[in-house]
Amino acid sequence: MNFFKTLGLKEGKAICYSGYREGQSPETGIYPTYEQVKEDLLILHNHWTYLRLYDCSLHAETVLKVIDNEKLNFKVMLGAYIGAELNNFGCPWGMIFTEKELKRNKKENLAQIKKLIRLANQYPDIVFSLSAGNEATVDWTDHYVPVEKVISYVRMIKEGAKQPVTFCENYVPWYDKLKPLAEEVDFISIHTYPVWEYKSIHEAMEYTKQNYYSVANKYPDKPVVITEAGWATVSNGRGINPENVGQEFQAIYYNDLEKWNKKEGIMTFVFEAFDEPWKGSPEASEPEKHWGLFTVDRKPKKVMSKYFPELL
Repeated sequence: MNFFKTLGLKEGKAICYSGYREGQSPETGIYPTYEQVKEDLLILHNHWTYLRLYDCSLHAETVLKVIDNEKLNFKVMLGAYIGAELNNFGCPWGMIFTEKELKRNKKENLAQIKKLIRLANQYPDIVFSLSAGNEATVDWTDHYVPVEKVISYVRMIKEGAKQPVTFCENYVPWYDKLKPLAEEVDFISIHTYPVWEYKSIHEAMEYTKQNYYSVANKYPDKPVVITEAGWATVSNGRGINPENVGQEFQAIYYNDLEKWNKKEGIMTFVFEAFDEPWKGSPEASEPEKHWGLFTVDRKPKKVMSKYFPELL
């Protein structure tokens, strides 16, 4: 099933974008400025058509404003970030919430969903699809939301906005746990990270294909998009073997992914545009910080160097 044709979209490359630079973070509320976002989008706009934004924060509002004001040719998948509504005691890094915090999260989640609908209606020519959340149902998540609650959010979004609605999640929960949700969404969004699952670069592309087709074949009548797939360039060894990462490997995986996408008509949002120093542990070699195709200084890594020689 060609995703682009099924949704009536122009074929084009897709990428996850979050523009937080040194000293900026959604946790501290220090967001990229209009000019910084504009700089980023001018770097990306000739190479990618589709952007994925994770939430409806002030950062996301700035991105939409820049696209609109500067008349940039982007289409956006806009997401709502939904926080924990139940404790997930299986989360490897803890994150246990009080009842008061969980109650507050439910209130904030509802506000996020309402804001998602508002922005979708405010920018109908830019926002092409909507996501009701991100990695909130998988076994290891630190922001667990019950499937039935996600379904209620999907229904609320569909009632309030005209764009197709999805939910972004690791591929595994779609096998069984998210079957009721699959019936509600307009298309299924999966995440696949071979390197997090201890696969070498030689196994990576085949594993990605297995992840994708295992879900696509289970739901033959539903379009499937990959909303996250990428390769880290640095690792401290926690969760990812340092021998499995690097700019050479990232370039191989990215290029193999692009060839497969083009051949099969699959949309994959590559994770991600720029390195983000705020993520993960304070260690400089924390892998969460190093998935960008560009460094935090907006310098192209090996995979992008031939396309952006002027930025080297």
